[in-house]
Amino acid sequence: MAVASRQGLIDYCFRRLGFPVIEINVDDDQVSDRIDDALEYFQEYHFDGVERVYLKHQITGNTVKVSGFTANSFEVGENITGSTSGATAKIVEISSSNTIITDKTTGTWVASETITGDVSGHTTTLATTGFYTAGDMDNEYIEVTDSILGVASMFSFSNANSGAENPNNIFNLLYQFRQNDMWNLLNTDLIYYAQVKTHMSMFEQLFPGKRSIRFNRKMNKIFIDVNWREVFDPGDYVYFDCYRILDPNTYTEIYNDMFLKRYATALIKRQWGENMKKFSGIQLPGGVTLNGMELYQEAITEIQQIEEEMQSKRELPVDFQVG
Repeated sequence: MAVASRQGLIDYCFRRLGFPVIEINVDDDQVSDRIDDALEYFQEYHFDGVERVYLKHQITGNTVKVSGFTANSFEVGENITGSTSGATAKIVEISSSNTIITDKTTGTWVASETITGDVSGHTTTLATTGFYTAGDMDNEYIEVTDSILGVASMFSFSNANSGAENPNNIFNLLYQFRQNDMWNLLNTDLIYYAQVKTHMSMFEQLFPGKRSIRFNRKMNKIFIDVNWREVFDPGDYVYFDCYRILDPNTYTEIYNDMFLKRYATALIKRQWGENMKKFSGIQLPGGVTLNGMELYQEAITEIQQIEEEMQSKRELPVDFQVG
Protein backbone atom coordinates (compact mmCIF):
# COMPACT_ATOMS: atom_id res chain seq x y z
CA MET A 1 0.00 0.00 0.00
CA ALA A 2 1.41 3.37 -1.05
CA VAL A 3 2.17 5.90 1.66
CA ALA A 4 0.72 9.34 0.90
CA SER A 5 0.86 11.32 4.14
CA ARG A 6 2.94 11.95 7.25
CA GLN A 7 0.65 9.81 9.39
CA GLY A 8 0.73 7.12 6.72
CA LEU A 9 4.54 7.07 6.96
CA ILE A 10 4.36 6.77 10.76
CA ASP A 11 1.89 3.88 10.50
CA TYR A 12 4.11 2.15 7.95
CA CYS A 13 7.18 2.46 10.19
CA PHE A 14 5.28 1.03 13.16
CA ARG A 15 4.07 -1.94 11.11
CA ARG A 16 7.65 -2.55 9.96
CA LEU A 17 8.71 -2.67 13.61
CA GLY A 18 6.01 -5.22 14.53
CA PHE A 19 2.97 -3.21 15.56
CA PRO A 20 0.24 -4.21 16.48
CA VAL A 21 1.71 -7.64 17.35
CA ILE A 22 4.46 -5.94 19.37
CA GLU A 23 4.03 -2.81 21.46
CA ILE A 24 6.36 -0.04 20.30
CA ASN A 25 7.52 1.90 23.36
CA VAL A 26 8.01 5.30 21.75
CA ASP A 27 6.20 8.53 22.60
CA ASP A 28 4.24 10.37 19.88
CA ASP A 29 6.49 13.44 20.17
CA GLN A 30 9.57 11.25 19.79
CA VAL A 31 8.09 9.67 16.67
CA SER A 32 7.33 13.11 15.23
CA ASP A 33 10.90 14.25 15.88
CA ARG A 34 12.36 11.18 14.16
CA ILE A 35 10.13 11.74 11.10
CA ASP A 36 11.38 15.33 10.97
CA ASP A 37 14.98 14.07 11.18
CA ALA A 38 14.36 11.62 8.34
CA LEU A 39 12.78 14.27 6.12
CA GLU A 40 15.61 16.70 6.82
CA TYR A 41 18.23 14.12 5.85
CA PHE A 42 16.24 13.18 2.74
CA GLN A 43 15.97 16.83 1.63
CA GLU A 44 19.62 17.49 2.37
CA TYR A 45 21.13 14.58 0.45
CA HIS A 46 18.61 12.78 -1.79
CA PHE A 47 18.47 13.99 -5.39
CA ASP A 48 14.66 13.72 -5.29
CA GLY A 49 14.45 15.93 -2.20
CA VAL A 50 15.11 19.24 -3.99
CA GLU A 51 14.14 20.95 -7.23
CA ARG A 52 15.99 23.45 -9.38
CA VAL A 53 14.08 26.71 -9.67
CA TYR A 54 14.63 30.15 -11.15
CA LEU A 55 13.70 32.68 -8.49
CA LYS A 56 12.48 36.08 -9.66
CA HIS A 57 12.55 39.03 -7.27
CA GLN A 58 11.65 42.68 -7.77
CA ILE A 59 13.91 45.15 -5.97
CA THR A 60 11.98 47.11 -3.36
CA GLY A 61 12.63 50.71 -2.38
CA ASN A 62 12.62 52.19 1.10
CA THR A 63 9.45 53.49 2.70
CA VAL A 64 9.40 56.94 4.29
CA LYS A 65 6.33 58.03 6.25
CA VAL A 66 5.59 61.74 6.56
CA SER A 67 2.98 63.72 8.46
CA GLY A 68 1.20 64.51 5.21
CA PHE A 69 1.44 66.74 2.15
CA THR A 70 -0.81 68.04 -0.55
CA ALA A 71 -1.22 66.10 -3.78
CA ASN A 72 1.67 66.52 -6.24
CA SER A 73 3.61 68.67 -3.80
CA PHE A 74 6.75 66.53 -4.21
CA GLU A 75 7.99 65.38 -7.61
CA VAL A 76 9.02 61.86 -8.53
CA GLY A 77 12.74 61.88 -9.32
CA GLU A 78 13.73 64.73 -7.03
CA ASN A 79 15.91 64.33 -3.95
CA ILE A 80 14.63 64.94 -0.46
CA THR A 81 16.93 66.04 2.34
CA GLY A 82 16.46 65.93 6.10
CA SER A 83 17.10 69.24 7.86
CA THR A 84 18.39 67.62 11.06
CA SER A 85 20.11 64.45 9.85
CA GLY A 86 21.23 65.64 6.42
CA ALA A 87 20.05 62.30 5.03
CA THR A 88 19.12 62.28 1.34
CA ALA A 89 17.29 59.95 -1.03
CA LYS A 90 15.62 60.16 -4.43
CA ILE A 91 11.84 59.79 -4.67
CA VAL A 92 10.83 56.97 -7.01
CA GLU A 93 7.15 56.77 -6.08
CA ILE A 94 4.53 58.65 -4.05
CA SER A 95 2.16 55.89 -3.04
CA SER A 96 -0.23 57.79 -0.75
CA SER A 97 -0.74 61.09 1.06
CA ASN A 98 1.82 60.14 3.69
CA THR A 99 4.05 57.50 2.08
CA ILE A 100 7.10 58.02 -0.14
CA ILE A 101 9.16 55.27 -1.77
CA THR A 102 12.84 56.14 -2.20
CA ASP A 103 15.98 54.62 -3.63
CA LYS A 104 19.27 54.20 -1.73
CA THR A 105 19.47 56.42 1.36
CA THR A 106 22.56 58.41 2.28
CA GLY A 107 22.62 59.03 6.03
CA THR A 108 19.99 58.18 8.65
CA TRP A 109 16.59 59.81 8.95
CA VAL A 110 15.52 61.34 12.27
CA ALA A 111 11.95 61.17 13.56
CA SER A 112 9.85 64.34 13.10
CA GLU A 113 12.57 66.15 11.17
CA THR A 114 11.71 68.42 8.25
CA ILE A 115 12.44 67.14 4.75
CA THR A 116 12.69 69.32 1.65
CA GLY A 117 12.49 68.51 -2.05
CA ASP A 118 15.39 69.92 -4.07
CA VAL A 119 13.24 70.62 -7.15
CA SER A 120 9.75 71.38 -5.84
CA GLY A 121 11.01 73.11 -2.70
CA HIS A 122 8.14 71.50 -0.81
CA THR A 123 8.68 70.74 2.88
CA THR A 124 6.99 68.41 5.34
CA THR A 125 7.96 66.48 8.46
CA LEU A 126 8.65 62.82 9.02
CA ALA A 127 6.27 60.83 11.18
CA THR A 128 7.05 60.42 14.86
CA THR A 129 7.06 56.61 14.79
CA GLY A 130 7.40 54.13 11.95
CA PHE A 131 8.81 56.89 9.77
CA TYR A 132 11.27 54.66 7.92
CA THR A 133 11.27 51.05 6.71
CA ALA A 134 14.32 49.74 4.88
CA GLY A 135 13.75 47.97 1.58
CA ASP A 136 16.16 45.98 -0.54
CA MET A 137 17.95 49.18 -1.62
CA ASP A 138 19.17 49.96 1.90
CA ASN A 139 19.36 46.37 3.17
CA GLU A 140 21.57 45.43 0.21
CA TYR A 141 20.35 41.84 0.33
CA ILE A 142 17.41 39.78 -0.91
CA GLU A 143 15.39 37.81 1.62
CA VAL A 144 14.31 34.31 0.59
CA THR A 145 12.28 31.62 2.30
CA ASP A 146 13.90 28.89 4.36
CA SER A 147 12.98 26.39 1.64
CA ILE A 148 15.91 27.66 -0.49
CA LEU A 149 18.73 25.18 0.00
CA GLY A 150 21.36 26.82 -2.18
CA VAL A 151 21.93 29.56 -4.76
CA ALA A 152 24.08 28.64 -7.75
CA SER A 153 24.21 31.93 -9.62
CA MET A 154 22.48 35.17 -10.50
CA PHE A 155 21.41 36.05 -14.01
CA SER A 156 22.24 39.28 -15.77
CA PHE A 157 19.88 42.11 -14.98
CA SER A 158 19.11 45.38 -16.66
CA ASN A 159 17.00 48.48 -16.43
CA ALA A 160 14.00 48.23 -18.70
CA ASN A 161 14.74 51.57 -20.37
CA SER A 162 18.51 51.83 -20.63
CA GLY A 163 21.82 50.17 -19.94
CA ALA A 164 24.37 48.34 -22.04
CA GLU A 165 23.36 45.06 -20.41
CA ASN A 166 19.84 45.30 -21.84
CA PRO A 167 19.67 42.85 -24.79
CA ASN A 168 17.22 45.21 -26.54
CA ASN A 169 19.60 48.16 -26.28
CA ILE A 170 21.41 49.12 -29.50
CA PHE A 171 24.72 49.38 -27.61
CA ASN A 172 24.47 45.78 -26.47
CA LEU A 173 27.01 43.47 -28.12
CA LEU A 174 24.46 40.73 -28.76
CA TYR A 175 22.08 43.23 -30.35
CA GLN A 176 24.77 44.39 -32.77
CA PHE A 177 25.73 40.85 -33.67
CA ARG A 178 22.15 39.88 -34.44
CA GLN A 179 21.62 43.01 -36.50
CA ASN A 180 24.77 42.82 -38.62
CA ASP A 181 25.95 39.24 -38.79
CA MET A 182 23.04 36.89 -38.16
CA TRP A 183 22.21 36.76 -41.87
CA ASN A 184 25.60 35.09 -42.46
CA LEU A 185 24.34 31.95 -40.74
CA LEU A 186 22.09 31.30 -43.72
CA ASN A 187 25.11 30.81 -45.99
CA THR A 188 27.63 29.09 -43.75
CA ASP A 189 27.95 26.50 -41.01
CA LEU A 190 27.53 27.07 -37.27
CA ILE A 191 31.23 27.00 -36.38
CA TYR A 192 31.52 30.76 -36.85
CA TYR A 193 28.43 31.36 -34.71
CA ALA A 194 29.72 29.07 -31.94
CA GLN A 195 33.09 30.89 -31.90
CA VAL A 196 31.42 34.29 -31.67
CA LYS A 197 29.14 33.13 -28.85
CA THR A 198 32.18 31.84 -26.95
CA HIS A 199 33.93 35.20 -27.25
CA MET A 200 30.74 37.03 -26.27
CA SER A 201 30.40 34.86 -23.19
CA MET A 202 33.95 35.82 -22.22
CA PHE A 203 33.11 39.51 -22.71
CA GLU A 204 30.04 39.20 -20.49
CA GLN A 205 32.19 37.74 -17.72
CA LEU A 206 34.88 40.41 -18.02
CA PHE A 207 32.81 43.53 -18.81
CA PRO A 208 31.45 44.27 -16.26
CA GLY A 209 31.94 40.71 -15.02
CA LYS A 210 29.60 38.38 -13.24
CA ARG A 211 28.04 39.80 -10.12
CA SER A 212 29.35 38.29 -6.90
CA ILE A 213 26.72 36.89 -4.57
CA ARG A 214 26.86 35.37 -1.09
CA PHE A 215 24.26 33.10 0.46
CA ASN A 216 23.97 31.42 3.84
CA ARG A 217 21.08 29.04 4.31
CA LYS A 218 20.74 29.84 8.02
CA MET A 219 20.34 33.56 7.29
CA ASN A 220 17.89 33.19 4.36
CA LYS A 221 19.52 36.19 2.66
CA ILE A 222 21.23 36.60 -0.71
CA PHE A 223 23.86 39.34 -0.58
CA ILE A 224 24.77 40.97 -3.90
CA ASP A 225 28.22 42.58 -3.84
CA VAL A 226 27.66 45.63 -6.03
CA ASN A 227 27.21 49.37 -5.65
CA TRP A 228 23.46 49.30 -5.18
CA ARG A 229 23.01 53.00 -5.88
CA GLU A 230 24.63 52.71 -9.32
CA VAL A 231 23.44 49.26 -10.34
CA PHE A 232 19.85 48.97 -9.11
CA ASP A 233 16.69 51.01 -9.13
CA PRO A 234 13.56 50.08 -7.19
CA GLY A 235 11.40 47.99 -9.48
CA ASP A 236 14.30 46.24 -11.22
CA TYR A 237 14.21 42.44 -11.34
CA VAL A 238 16.92 39.99 -10.39
CA TYR A 239 16.87 36.27 -11.16
CA PHE A 240 18.60 33.51 -9.24
CA ASP A 241 19.37 29.91 -10.14
CA CYS A 242 18.39 28.12 -6.90
CA TYR A 243 17.78 24.73 -5.37
CA ARG A 244 14.58 24.54 -3.32
CA ILE A 245 13.45 21.88 -0.87
CA LEU A 246 10.36 19.97 -1.96
CA ASP A 247 7.46 20.29 0.46
CA PRO A 248 6.20 16.76 1.27
CA ASN A 249 2.75 18.16 2.07
CA THR A 250 2.52 19.39 -1.52
CA TYR A 251 4.37 16.50 -3.19
CA THR A 252 3.02 13.63 -1.11
CA GLU A 253 4.88 10.98 -3.14
CA ILE A 254 7.91 11.87 -1.02
CA TYR A 255 6.37 9.97 1.89
CA ASN A 256 6.37 6.82 -0.24
CA ASP A 257 10.06 7.04 -1.15
CA MET A 258 11.81 3.74 -0.48
CA PHE A 259 14.84 5.36 1.15
CA LEU A 260 12.76 7.64 3.38
CA LYS A 261 10.61 4.75 4.64
CA ARG A 262 13.64 2.65 5.51
CA TYR A 263 15.48 5.53 7.14
CA ALA A 264 12.49 6.72 9.19
CA THR A 265 11.88 3.16 10.40
CA ALA A 266 15.51 2.80 11.50
CA LEU A 267 15.41 6.14 13.37
CA ILE A 268 12.26 5.16 15.24
CA LYS A 269 13.83 1.79 16.03
CA ARG A 270 16.88 3.54 17.47
CA GLN A 271 14.61 5.73 19.60
CA TRP A 272 12.80 2.60 20.80
CA GLY A 273 16.14 1.04 21.72
CA GLU A 274 17.23 4.19 23.59
CA ASN A 275 14.02 4.12 25.60
CA MET A 276 14.44 0.46 26.47
CA LYS A 277 18.18 0.38 27.22
CA LYS A 278 17.72 1.04 30.91
CA PHE A 279 15.51 -2.05 31.16
CA SER A 280 18.11 -4.39 29.65
CA GLY A 281 18.29 -7.73 31.44
CA ILE A 282 14.93 -7.39 33.22
CA GLN A 283 12.93 -10.61 33.01
CA LEU A 284 9.21 -10.32 32.40
CA PRO A 285 6.53 -12.82 33.41
CA GLY A 286 6.68 -15.82 31.10
CA GLY A 287 10.47 -15.81 30.92
CA VAL A 288 10.85 -13.01 28.35
CA THR A 289 13.98 -10.89 28.90
CA LEU A 290 14.21 -7.31 27.69
CA ASN A 291 17.30 -6.39 25.68
CA GLY A 292 17.06 -2.73 24.70
CA MET A 293 20.79 -2.46 24.03
CA GLU A 294 20.66 -5.09 21.30
CA LEU A 295 17.71 -3.32 19.69
CA TYR A 296 19.62 -0.05 19.85
CA GLN A 297 22.77 -1.52 18.27
CA GLU A 298 20.77 -3.10 15.46
CA ALA A 299 19.23 0.28 14.66
CA ILE A 300 22.63 2.00 14.70
CA THR A 301 23.98 -0.55 12.19
CA GLU A 302 20.94 -0.13 9.94
CA ILE A 303 21.17 3.66 9.99
CA GLN A 304 24.86 3.54 9.08
CA GLN A 305 24.19 1.20 6.15
CA ILE A 306 21.31 3.33 4.87
CA GLU A 307 23.34 6.55 5.07
CA GLU A 308 26.28 4.97 3.25
CA GLU A 309 23.90 3.78 0.53
CA MET A 310 22.42 7.25 0.37
CA GLN A 311 25.80 8.88 -0.23
CA SER A 312 26.93 6.34 -2.80
CA LYS A 313 23.72 5.91 -4.82
CA ARG A 314 21.28 8.78 -4.25
CA GLU A 315 23.36 11.88 -3.62
CA LEU A 316 24.15 14.10 -6.58
CA PRO A 317 27.87 14.43 -7.42
CA VAL A 318 29.66 17.57 -6.29
CA ASP A 319 29.89 20.28 -8.94
CA PHE A 320 33.41 21.68 -9.01
CA GLN A 321 33.79 25.30 -10.09
CA VAL A 322 37.04 26.23 -11.78
CA GLY A 323 38.19 29.81 -12.18
